[in-house]
Amino acid sequence: MKAAVFREHSKDPRQVVKIEDIDVPKIKNNEVLIKVEAAAYNYNDLWAIWGEPIKVPMPHISGSDAAGVVVEVGEDVTMFKKGDRVVSHSNLSCRKCDLCISGREYDCNDRLVWGFQTGPLDGAYAEYTKLPEVNLVKLPDNVSFVDAAAVSMVGMTSWHMLVGRAKIQPGQTVLIMGGTSGVGSIGIQIAKLFNCTVIATAGNAEKMEVCKKLGADYVVNHREPDWAKKVREYTNKQGVDVIFEHIGKTVFMDEVKLLKMGGTLVTTGATTGYDSSLDLRYLFFKGLNLLGSTQGTRAELSEVIYWVSKGKIKPYVHDVLPFSRMVEGHVMMMENKIIGKLVTTPSKL
Repeated sequence: MKAAVFREHSKDPRQVVKIEDIDVPKIKNNEVLIKVEAAAYNYNDLWAIWGEPIKVPMPHISGSDAAGVVVEVGEDVTMFKKGDRVVSHSNLSCRKCDLCISGREYDCNDRLVWGFQTGPLDGAYAEYTKLPEVNLVKLPDNVSFVDAAAVSMVGMTSWHMLVGRAKIQPGQTVLIMGGTSGVGSIGIQIAKLFNCTVIATAGNAEKMEVCKKLGADYVVNHREPDWAKKVREYTNKQGVDVIFEHIGKTVFMDEVKLLKMGGTLVTTGATTGYDSSLDLRYLFFKGLNLLGSTQGTRAELSEVIYWVSKGKIKPYVHDVLPFSRMVEGHVMMMENKIIGKLVTTPSKL
């Protein structure tokens, strides 16, 4: 089969990521073999190629979002059969510890992100891939493979942030930072699904327009020095109930100041830096909730796929690249040229 493989780390994906012919994976009793029709890009693809912040198993196939068709099932598999349409749940956990059995598999001490920390040769950027049956969700016929791949990790992550962690409620004002990122574009739609007022941020005029198309009620440019002041004006100086955060250092303290009394900030990333400062007076005088969040549960992914099938959530797909050009997607991510999600098609060269 064809697969996008790299055997050493580099700052330039074009130097190391090559389409190779390798063997089709052999499945275990509890695993499912999938023909990959679509696979979405994530920033962890670049981390794997760079070898930073962690090294990954070599040789390596990246890709944490796969959608496709079941072609073989292990003898212990009961939930899937040949021909089923499926999408990956990329959070691999032990499924046995107290955290897992209480529904917190995202906190499992043995958790691995499939396609990033797994291997060798175990990810979505291949004609065929394999996963345990507990890490797959069935796709309704009206959900395309491209949409499923584009929404799987970011949709699950966004749902977990807003619904699982922040417990958003109808009528709240929600600030979605980076509204045209993968998680941000879904975050806007989840908040509108819950009948919230949404203020989104973006880095330029084009991205601001996309936020409006996704459903944001108001949009501000977070690269402008007075962006936080504009957010406050949109709330009649009342502040916001919930902040959806993944930008980090450059905006963090401004975000904290924007929260209402008892407001909640939920964060899943720090793309501008992790060493932020915090004026603790805001935290205790305003009774704020600062929450961390990572990935999500299989049940949360199923919930997102349900709403995609109902037309209430639609991933914003920047482009679909044929597999022969898939490394171009890594370069586009490096150069910050993507709005929403980028997808490749391993079964189509």
